[in-house]
Amino acid sequence: MEHTIVAIDVGSSKVCTLVADAGDGGRSRVVGVGLVPSAGIRKGVVVNVAEATECIAASVAKAEHTSGYKIERAYVSLSGTHISSLNSRGVVGISRRERGITIEDVDRALDAARAIAVPHNQEVVHVIPRGYVVDGQGGVHDPVGMHGFRLEVEAHIVTGSSTSIQNLTQCVEGAGVEVDEFVLSSIAAGDAVLTETEREMGVVLADVGAGTTDIAIFIDGTVWHTVTLGIGGEYVTGDIAIGLRLPPSVAEKVKLQHGHARASQVSPEERFAISYGDADVAPTMPRWKMVEISEARIEEILLMIQQEIKRSGYDGLLPTGVVLCGGTAQMPGIEDLGRDLLGLPVRIGAPTGFSGLIDKVSNPAQAVSAGLVDWGMAVDARPQLRRSEPAAGKRLLKWFRAFLPG
Repeated sequence: MEHTIVAIDVGSSKVCTLVADAGDGGRSRVVGVGLVPSAGIRKGVVVNVAEATECIAASVAKAEHTSGYKIERAYVSLSGTHISSLNSRGVVGISRRERGITIEDVDRALDAARAIAVPHNQEVVHVIPRGYVVDGQGGVHDPVGMHGFRLEVEAHIVTGSSTSIQNLTQCVEGAGVEVDEFVLSSIAAGDAVLTETEREMGVVLADVGAGTTDIAIFIDGTVWHTVTLGIGGEYVTGDIAIGLRLPPSVAEKVKLQHGHARASQVSPEERFAISYGDADVAPTMPRWKMVEISEARIEEILLMIQQEIKRSGYDGLLPTGVVLCGGTAQMPGIEDLGRDLLGLPVRIGAPTGFSGLIDKVSNPAQAVSAGLVDWGMAVDARPQLRRSEPAAGKRLLKWFRAFLPG
């Protein structure tokens, strides 16, 4: 499995394991998929270790069966409201100026940026460069090989709860898989669904899942701001269940089959049947009743995204608007509602650039798992951009050796 990447997206509603090979022409070939309902996961974090371990193991087993591979390690998604982020600056002197800036110099600059006060119950997940400055010259994306006396880096630092990360590590390892690296869900999804133009010009990625909405703002080709909101599609389902007096499982089914984000686009005469399983005759209900509820809840989620964009201070730097992904992004009408509410271009993002079992990954709900594959495939090409705990330390030496001259 030397050129094979395994990704495990541990979500609130599903666990998805993907196995992909490095295919021709830069296209990853999906050879295995394991998709199972989540258990023991709430709002992106583990709440029951035994249940979460069991569903992760089941997902891995399915992916092993379809791919024919034995899965031993994987890139794993990370989400939850315990995630925090900030931007930090690191400055170092160039050690051997006659050779130019080396990877070691870049690493020292990133370590200087990383030297921030982190609460005792938090740990650093990512240190991602936003840009470099060499002797006062800004706008540098890759300083390696340049000559100078002083190197500065502006980095985006992502931290997470040590307890939440340890619990998730325990579940993945309990399923017989070693964690290659934890990757923030919003950053992974961005790798899968954003275009280079969007990332360069300025864009918001919002992965609206079942339990959380993971947001990342990309400008100048890299991430500038990340946050996770503790709200998602389950919020819509819950209000449908209350408003229509339905069991949650029935409300979820109704939402998926008949949901819409714009009540004005639904005919007042349209009705749908509600199946309770054992009823002889399924009762019917006006669709607009359910859609009024879903529109109100989707509107709340979109306004929370807007509030976060304004809070970031980058709201004037996002000409390409918002890209929505995640399961909730598949609801009809959400694109139109988003444009009207946010006053920005809005599109639905789905993974592209894959071959093989593409029908399993080419929808917005699989943005994170597909992005984890892209992240893993890119690691060897961008070593200094991919640093996270707990596994990065084991891989840094390999990366540096691969990129040292000679």
